[in-house]
Amino acid sequence: MPTRTPKSLAAPLVRFERIGSMLARIVDNAAVGMLVSDMEGRLLYANRALGAMLGHSAEAGLGILDLVHEEDRPTAPLRLMRLMRGEADEYRGECRFRHADGQPLWVMVAASVLRDERSGERKYLVVQVTNIELQKKAEEALAYSESRWNFALESARQGVWDHDIRTDSMFYSRMWRIMRGIPPDEEVDGDQQKWMARIHPDDRQHVMDNVERQDMGAADFDALEYRERTRDGSYIWILSRGKPVEWDDEGNPVRTLGTDTDITRLKTIEQELAAEKERLRVTLDSIADGMISTDEAGRVVLMNPAAELLTGYRSGEAIGQPVEAIFAVRDGTTNERQDCPVAASIARGMPVQLDDDVILVAKSGSERDIRCTAAPVRSTAGRVSGAVLVFQDVTQSRAMQRELAHSATHDDLTGLPNRPAFERALNSAIAAARHGRHHCLLYIDLDRFKPVNDNAGHAAGDALLKQVAQTIRGSCRSHDVAARIGGDEFAVLLADCPAEGGQRIADKIVRAIAALAFSWAGRTYHIGASIGMTVVTEVPASPLGFMGEADAACYAAKARGRGTAVAFGDI
Repeated sequence: MPTRTPKSLAAPLVRFERIGSMLARIVDNAAVGMLVSDMEGRLLYANRALGAMLGHSAEAGLGILDLVHEEDRPTAPLRLMRLMRGEADEYRGECRFRHADGQPLWVMVAASVLRDERSGERKYLVVQVTNIELQKKAEEALAYSESRWNFALESARQGVWDHDIRTDSMFYSRMWRIMRGIPPDEEVDGDQQKWMARIHPDDRQHVMDNVERQDMGAADFDALEYRERTRDGSYIWILSRGKPVEWDDEGNPVRTLGTDTDITRLKTIEQELAAEKERLRVTLDSIADGMISTDEAGRVVLMNPAAELLTGYRSGEAIGQPVEAIFAVRDGTTNERQDCPVAASIARGMPVQLDDDVILVAKSGSERDIRCTAAPVRSTAGRVSGAVLVFQDVTQSRAMQRELAHSATHDDLTGLPNRPAFERALNSAIAAARHGRHHCLLYIDLDRFKPVNDNAGHAAGDALLKQVAQTIRGSCRSHDVAARIGGDEFAVLLADCPAEGGQRIADKIVRAIAALAFSWAGRTYHIGASIGMTVVTEVPASPLGFMGEADAACYAAKARGRGTAVAFGDI
């Protein structure tokens, strides 16, 4: 294979022929960042996704520790240096890398040592880098939200287990230990009876009845759910999925591999991506993200279990089919069918990403919010020979983002738009008024509301404010904006409404509020409303000016005996 002069961080500096064929090209072209360094930390290999993620150009002598942002250099490189010194074999953690523009970029780093197959000598560090910048920003935003959103955003954690049935020995990943409170480097006795002793007594029989079915790969068995005791004595819920990956000559399973997910915290993690070909293949089968690989014509050639789960198609029925027949997506806003990004990625020879409001329609018709990336796969000659489609289920996080967006623009008590949202609507109305459109602004202040709060309490006051909000909303047109802008103060923006029409609606609101008979603790209260109205025209052309006019008119209404609506032009 001819060597190439390095041009960017995305260009491979060392090729690993032993990894071989399509699987190596998938890694080389996948959207997940990958790099390899020697045990001195010098960069030997980086795939295109890492270059696109960081925007760096390769320079002579560039080291893996040079990628860490200055703010994290006092702490973040220490674990990687332990791997280089031979004090540990693996590391997984979060830190900030340095982008080409100098800005920090949050990433999840999973590093492990690759040894020489014959001598066992530590040869390379294999590192997977995942961009978690959006996740970090979401966590920062949710820190100011209610605690239930903080807990909901925590993904389920996953740990890997590998059961060699021939020797009855177990391999446990670092995360498998961490979720159980076991130190990452501590040896774990794989004896099944000791594992059974950690399982909650109420769940033990269920596990004993089904663990052999899991080892044998029973077709009608999906997963085990049980509680397991951690090192501190508490219990966590485990969702255990597994299947055979090796068989003897008679077809009997001899090795079972799977994942344990801590569904107590609902946090998922990606499986470690090891350097060995077998470990890499198994990890691709086990990661939580869906992955579909296609040939140059866009026909499915490989599909992992997560993709089967998300699309509803089994791998056997999907292989050979056009990818757009398996991966059907539509726009979450317009509901129109979207083109599968694989065709565009193959045609352009570059990654194509779909992030915003994309919905995956499964075979059953069920729908999930997703984000996805299609990246071309190139042959050793550089020709595009297919594509890799990676997609994630983000239904939960997008639902929370919509909730957060609604909370930022609406009043928690009444559900009406809040003052900032109303001011934005008023700004838009002012801009439209400069082009000849006229609107009406109503400023509403409740009369005799304070006695309800003082005598019946704040709970009664809140209940009354909700009724008033519904009354105001019901008295307006469907396209008008009614908002709560203060304690017992409301405002209404009547779009494309002349002064006469605004006066009619204002009078209607006064009558509707006066007609309210609010009952609380056996007592009935009657309130009223004073309304000031102004017309939004070309001047004074500012929200403060128009709100001041409406406020002045409202004071005039109160001065005239309350329970009336007064226009600014009449004072």
